[in-house]
Amino acid sequence: MTLNKHRQQPTSQLIAVVTGGGQGIGRGIAARLVSDGMHVVIFDKDREAIEEIGTEFASAVTPLAGDVSKESEVSDLMQTVSTAFGRLDILVNNAGIATPNAPAIETLTLDQWDQVIAANLTGTFLCCKHAVPLLRKVRGTIVNIASTRALQSEANTEAYSASKGGIVALTHALAVSLGPEIRVNCISPGWIAVDNWQKRSRWAKPLLTVQDHTQHPVGRVGTPEDIAALVSFLVSTGAGFITGQNYIVDGGMTRKMIYGE
Repeated sequence: MTLNKHRQQPTSQLIAVVTGGGQGIGRGIAARLVSDGMHVVIFDKDREAIEEIGTEFASAVTPLAGDVSKESEVSDLMQTVSTAFGRLDILVNNAGIATPNAPAIETLTLDQWDQVIAANLTGTFLCCKHAVPLLRKVRGTIVNIASTRALQSEANTEAYSASKGGIVALTHALAVSLGPEIRVNCISPGWIAVDNWQKRSRWAKPLLTVQDHTQHPVGRVGTPEDIAALVSFLVSTGAGFITGQNYIVDGGMTRKMIYGE
C-alpha cells in the first residue's frame, strides 16, 4: 500500500473507504463522495486504475492497492486509515467479480465458485469486520453493493447470484448486530452502463440501443451516478432512521412482467 503523502494527520473531515473504486460503479461513488466534501480512500486490485484516479482527484483521494478477499490486506487497509486519518465514517463495499460468461453448473469448478464468493461476499464480510472498530467510534455507516441478481437470474449465474444474495442477507444481519452505533444498508443495481467510467485503456462510449432504454419503465439504462446519488443519501444524516434495507435501483425492471413474443 502507498499512502498519499499529503494526508498523514488525523482530520475532522469525513473519511470514506470505497472498495473497487478504481472503475465502474465504484469510481462513480468515489467521485460523488469527493464532491460531497469527503476524503475518499480507494481500495482496488487494479493498480493502473487506482493510479489514474489518484491523479484525477489528487489530494481528495488516497488510492491504495489491495485485495478484499485477503484478510491481511484488509486489516492493513483499516490500520492505514486509522493511522493516517484517525477515523473512518463511511465504508462502501463495492468490490467484486462479475461473471457474465460463467460456465454451466455442471462444469463450474469449485475454484471458480470460490473465487467469486471470496471477492464478492467474503470480501464484504472482511471489510466490515475490520472497519467496525473505527466506525463504531463515530457512529458511522456501511453501504454494501449487491445486485438485482440477488432477486432474479439469467442462466449460468449461480456463483454471482449466490454471492449477491448473501450480501443482502449479510446487510440486515449486520444492521441488527451493529445498531444503534452503525447503520448498514444495501443497494442492488440493475443494468448500469459503466463503459465511460473505466480506466483509460478500457474506456468506451456506452453503445446502447433504443430498445435497451425503452425496456426500462423509466425509459433509460442506469448510470453510476444513479447509484452514487443513493449512496450519498444513505450515508447522510437525512437517512438516520434507515438501516437493514436493500434498495433496488434498476429503472423498474424487477417489477416488469416479461412474456415471450
